[in-house]
Amino acid sequence: MNTPLHITDAEFETTVIKSTTPVVVDFWAPWCTPCKMIAPVLEKLAAEYGDKLTIAKVNTDENPQWAMKYGIQGIPTLLFIRDGLVRDTIVGAAPAPAIKAKVDGLLKAPVRA
Repeated sequence: MNTPLHITDAEFETTVIKSTTPVVVDFWAPWCTPCKMIAPVLEKLAAEYGDKLTIAKVNTDENPQWAMKYGIQGIPTLLFIRDGLVRDTIVGAAPAPAIKAKVDGLLKAPVRA
């Protein structure tokens, strides 16, 4: 069973940018109530999609580098990344069907040439 990966700034490039599978990056913080609301949704999606998708969680309090690079101003922010490119974004707590729809779109996105 696949589960979300808690990654650091140092692991971001390898885990996200250079990933051979699509990645959903969850920029979050432990004190953030909306972040806690979507966490079970992300866990369920990680289990459902298995090795077709990586879900990476970045604690912005401890790892601000990539959040700053992407201009993250509110959390939770989900970035839907494929081939190192941001294909879609959700800011705030979205309902499970909306997140799942973005994941499905990400998986169908054309591969970068």
